[in-house]
Amino acid sequence: MNISIELTLTPIQDDFEPAIIHLIKALRESGLTVMENPLSTQVYGEYDQVMEVVTKHVKSSFELIDKGLLYMKIVKSDRSDYEPHF
Repeated sequence: MNISIELTLTPIQDDFEPAIIHLIKALRESGLTVMENPLSTQVYGEYDQVMEVVTKHVKSSFELIDKGLLYMKIVKSDRSDYEPHF
């Protein structure tokens, strides 16, 4: 089963960029399809593989911050080829 996940990591501290950069770089190196925009990062692929990669790298990013939030949306389909029709 393929899924699409949208992640928004929000460290609640002044020095917030290193944890976000760490997460994005780790996801890029995973071999999964990863797309980014200024507000979130999307990860696409097979459910078990995506969840394993996301779980591992979210944990390592959380270890870099004192407090923070992670917003995650999961869609049951691979939406990596989505293009707006307007």
